[in-house]
Amino acid sequence: MKVKTRFAPSPTGYLHVGGARTALYSWLFARHNQGEFVLRIEDTDLERSTPEAIEAILDGMNWLELGWDEGPYYQTKRFDRYRDVVAQMLEAGTAYKCYCSIERLDAMREEQMAKGEKPRYDGKCRHGNTEHAADAPYVIRFKNPEEGSVIFDDQIRGPIEIGNKELDDLIIQRTDGSPTYNFCVVVDDWDMGITHVVRGEDHINNTPRQINILKALGAPVPLYAHVSMILGDDGKKLSKRHGAVSVMQYRDEGYLPEALLNYLVRLGWSHGDQEVFSMPEMIELFTLEAVNKAASAFNTEKLNWLNNHYIRTLPAEEVAKHLEWHMADQQLDTSKGPSLEALVGVMGERVNTLRELAAQSRYFYEDFSDFEEGAAKKHLRPVAQEPLQLVQKKLAELADWTVEAIHNAIQATADELEVGMGKVGMPLRVAVTGAGQSPSLDLTLHLIGKERSLARLDQAVDFIVKRAAD
Repeated sequence: MKVKTRFAPSPTGYLHVGGARTALYSWLFARHNQGEFVLRIEDTDLERSTPEAIEAILDGMNWLELGWDEGPYYQTKRFDRYRDVVAQMLEAGTAYKCYCSIERLDAMREEQMAKGEKPRYDGKCRHGNTEHAADAPYVIRFKNPEEGSVIFDDQIRGPIEIGNKELDDLIIQRTDGSPTYNFCVVVDDWDMGITHVVRGEDHINNTPRQINILKALGAPVPLYAHVSMILGDDGKKLSKRHGAVSVMQYRDEGYLPEALLNYLVRLGWSHGDQEVFSMPEMIELFTLEAVNKAASAFNTEKLNWLNNHYIRTLPAEEVAKHLEWHMADQQLDTSKGPSLEALVGVMGERVNTLRELAAQSRYFYEDFSDFEEGAAKKHLRPVAQEPLQLVQKKLAELADWTVEAIHNAIQATADELEVGMGKVGMPLRVAVTGAGQSPSLDLTLHLIGKERSLARLDQAVDFIVKRAAD
């Protein structure tokens, strides 16, 4: 049997991290088994589905590089197929027309709830209903088995059994002729040859209904695996109040797709104590049996740690491709400074996100007129004027603007003045970066460039002179 999985989001909002993890698990299972992965857009909720949400889902999948082998399929383009299957079921007697009014159904539910019973359709039209006008509106219901139970072996949770008496005759086609969610899913999984359905635990209650419809159609029943929910670090269901929940929001906040995928795969699945997984390792090692039944708690600190790891260890040119978006977002003209690859190599150790990296790298690309107040107060004092002027002279004399030559010039300044490197280095750092922190000075000046570094030293000396005069 060739494994075939699917990810089937409803386009009523962005692709959230819970959906992304489900997509990842489904994708990994297919890849691990040399199978196929289908993307299906379940857009039958015409009121809430939007083109913007569809675009957000596709953007998220593409950014994560979870490519699909088939699709994207759209349920709204398959309505003729659903109507054909409904007609076949009516003819076979596995579905029936229900003429019960909304008023009758509401009254029935209220009465059931008053008695402490589970609200469910009472089957009034199941065996025929002649008490209606010829043109009366109707829905079509599935004739659910009344005896026995549905048993399925959940690939994560083990055997689950639901008695058929717990299930009522659900509507499969509305009055306006549109099909319902549970019915469309069944026909799609059947037509698309889905062998394994990996989805959230909120669908467990839908599974026995869908299995019964599949059996009524004589269709093969896929294997099901229901993934637990993701909780925030406060133990409550992950939501907007916990911060970013949209996949593309994580992109915007400066996370690499490799880091988010690595984090999501470990959010409910494990392989020993290993924390860092390349995509080939995930594909090789992933199994549904190793997915935890318990809910997982989101931990931003762990994600930050992973993101820092990937910023440092991925090839700089790969990180630079993602960094480019953040530099543009922060309106930094990268044509006037070092290459992004070089920047990643110098700044990668110091940050958790690409957004931080871009924000902290502004002085490589833009000149400034103000120094960080605390750093200037501490290091741009009159006593720093002589070291800055001497190091400026030595730097100006350099024929080659190399890291080694810059380092030697700074060291020679300290030696000549018989002071520690800090007496030269700290004022120099504030002079050329505007702040008190940066990567190693020789590297920093090398990337800023000779002309710009010397001009900034002039600016710092002028600042000290003016400060002394004041």
